[in-house]
Amino acid sequence: MHILLDGLMAFTWQQAVMMFVGCVLMYLGIKKQYEPTLLVPMGLGTILVNFPMSGIITQHGGPEGIFNFLFDAGISTELFPLLIFIGIGAMIDFGPLLQNPFMMLFGAAAQLGIFLTVIAVIGLSAIGFLPEAMTFNLKEAASIGIIAAADGPTSIFVAGELAQSLLAPITVAAYSYMALVPIIQPPVIKFLTTKRERQIHMKYEPKAVSKTAKILFPLIITFVAGFVAPMSLPLIGFLMFGNILRECGVLDSLSSTAQNELVNIVGILLGLTISTKMTAYEFLNARTLLIIAFGLLGFVFDTAGGVLFAKLLNLFRKEKINPMVGAAGISAFPMSSRVIQKMATDEDPKNFILMHAAGANVSGQIASVVAGGLLLAFFR
Repeated sequence: MHILLDGLMAFTWQQAVMMFVGCVLMYLGIKKQYEPTLLVPMGLGTILVNFPMSGIITQHGGPEGIFNFLFDAGISTELFPLLIFIGIGAMIDFGPLLQNPFMMLFGAAAQLGIFLTVIAVIGLSAIGFLPEAMTFNLKEAASIGIIAAADGPTSIFVAGELAQSLLAPITVAAYSYMALVPIIQPPVIKFLTTKRERQIHMKYEPKAVSKTAKILFPLIITFVAGFVAPMSLPLIGFLMFGNILRECGVLDSLSSTAQNELVNIVGILLGLTISTKMTAYEFLNARTLLIIAFGLLGFVFDTAGGVLFAKLLNLFRKEKINPMVGAAGISAFPMSSRVIQKMATDEDPKNFILMHAAGANVSGQIASVVAGGLLLAFFR
């Protein structure tokens, strides 16, 4: 009875708020099906870590909590994000990109938001626009900027290297915005384009992509990334390894395991482990809200960068590009390409640009990892 009273007396309203946040995350995962493999375990973990005097996390000099053990083993070592990338690589079909390599330009252009966000965070912190308690250093600014990549594992990897204290809000923002692509991207695209531009048809001529090309492509990307952005090599290497499992044709069972069992198991552990940093003390503050706001700004910049780049190219091209394809250059695969096709169909039921959007989308996956590597090279 005494222990029960001690637990109730130690319970704070801030912990109650975080438990509510955990319930919201579970609701979004279950009811809305927004990244359920991550949000459901993260939501439950958020509830668990905010119980006072529990053994889930290390508290008040007590024994090491199981979540802290998992965090040290899987997040501090960056093991979980890397394992997730094997599964992502096994899921990705680079065929649409290899059929139309020109789409790779949009994958690069749509990373603009990452660097603009870093500049914005550093600039606002330097000029005194933000209160001193809410300013960020260079490493923290780089970690916030990577939210705009719309790539959860890359965000976790970069934040784990540069600013572990911001890992929880960065992870929540990254995965939330990935899930909210259908809500965030359409207004930005419509604001920057005319109805006539959104109705542009693009020719699609299916081309056979040889098995050799599909095997060589991940190897070539690995070599290029290794020399251009060597800090990205852990992510690129694991991503392309997963893709080789898919394309080599002799490791189908391993490819299936990577796409299913591996991703599911690591996803569960990742969601639970990230919640270690979602205690009321670490998460519930004005800096967290500011980080989430900067992440949204970066996401908008990414979408705008891809659209505006496509419009710029149209000034010099005879065969026009539907500017919406540029917005698919973010890393949120395949959600963004599906959103773009739906918008095209809404404007003109006969307009089919899915394969172009998919090509830009998978190139965005590569570009976001390279961008993360560049941030690590500059700020580590």
